[in-house]
Amino acid sequence: MAAHKPVEWVQAVINRFDEQLPVKTGHQNNHTKYKFSHVISGLTNILKNVNNMRIFGEAAEKNLYLSQLIILDTLEKCLASQSKDCLRLDETMLVKQLLPEICHFIHTYREGHQHAAELRASASGVLFSLSCNNFNAVFSRISTRLQELTVCSEDTVDVHDIELMQYINVDCSKLKRLLQETVLKFKALKKPAQHAVINSLEKAFWNWVENYPDEFTMLYQRPQTDMADAAERLFDLVDSFAESAKRKAAVWPLQIILLILCPEITHIISREVVEESKANKKLFLESLRKALAGQGGSKQLTESAAIACVKLCKASTYINREDHSGIFLLVQSIVVDLKALLFNPTKPFSRGAGSQNADVDLMIDCFVSCFRINPHNNQHFKVCLASASPSTFHFVLVNSLHRIITNSDLDWWPKIDAVYCYSGELRLMFSDTLSRVMQGLHTHAPLRMTPVRKGLHTRAHSHSFSHQSFETPFVFLCKRTS
Repeated sequence: MAAHKPVEWVQAVINRFDEQLPVKTGHQNNHTKYKFSHVISGLTNILKNVNNMRIFGEAAEKNLYLSQLIILDTLEKCLASQSKDCLRLDETMLVKQLLPEICHFIHTYREGHQHAAELRASASGVLFSLSCNNFNAVFSRISTRLQELTVCSEDTVDVHDIELMQYINVDCSKLKRLLQETVLKFKALKKPAQHAVINSLEKAFWNWVENYPDEFTMLYQRPQTDMADAAERLFDLVDSFAESAKRKAAVWPLQIILLILCPEITHIISREVVEESKANKKLFLESLRKALAGQGGSKQLTESAAIACVKLCKASTYINREDHSGIFLLVQSIVVDLKALLFNPTKPFSRGAGSQNADVDLMIDCFVSCFRINPHNNQHFKVCLASASPSTFHFVLVNSLHRIITNSDLDWWPKIDAVYCYSGELRLMFSDTLSRVMQGLHTHAPLRMTPVRKGLHTRAHSHSFSHQSFETPFVFLCKRTS
């Protein structure tokens, strides 16, 4: 239809733009709020109709995917622009229409679908934006499923709605509600549901820290008793759950997060003697240190300890050192062993053939965190820079420096100029890597020439990295350090 009347349609859009200028519309009224709800409802119906289409052939499938992505991205932008004084969307419409469609992509489109990751990421963005102003609707779905699972007798349970925790927008008060709800129901859940809660709560914590860093910083200036109480109670429940080495490995990353939410406890357990109610927290930290040093009796525990300790280091960078928190004493007690484990060129850290991506991400998180803790303690920097080190280490170094340059949100995070003195070595490393790629030498693992969808690509593939993913941050760094 637009093709037959191009001029009229363009003019209609221009007129609409003109009509929506604040000087002509004034303050938002109820009619505008109604129109917002109508837009969301209309987009939801379009998405539902597209999802129900029967398609045949590769071209049709691609068009379906593109259509779904466009609708999801439009929904995310609309929800993200919802003003604070706008009436919340009708709860019935959310629960019965929009949420099920969004959850369809997050839950159903998993492995095996060509565009699963992109659709899930886009749907997650919609859920995040939706939960900003309509948290209760999403929380109700999570809470209802938790309640259902407390009385479920089946061994195989559907935990998809529990996993919604990891995609929603949570500030301090919302995280507190999630913790308190979990405390009430964790013990009655089956093991699969408990595992889902453990994994999802940890991701919810990072959503909070990364989106509301000032709130987390304030937690260490003015501790919240009710937050700490919920976190400690859940720590104790999870601690009882962790009966075997396998379960300990599964819960340690969440347990360190729960301790971080208790500023006073992190200070108390650094003492030689602690009261009985805190003894299990001190024992947990001692077990963590032993496993990190290879004395835990299990490779699985050592790997879990590495993950937990990286999270401790990362969280500590969001706390101002001027607050003199006990968390920095905990970091000092593990950081040497942590770097020795992750940055050992003669025995690179590896959790197995299917974990290269996660291993690289863990090393990058550790590198960036250590730089922010102390930019002048750079032994691991020199290890990654060494020409004899594996190409994985070079990749970690470059992507870590790129993150340091492009993500400097907090005032106390050191700037990249602390490594300007290594600019010559960095350019030399890049030139050497590029030469090996172009000459096809086989003295190191090959670098694969594959396209990258978005700017910085930080995923490793069997220790073979995209030429573009390696080059993009490297060129950026060379320009910055020249």
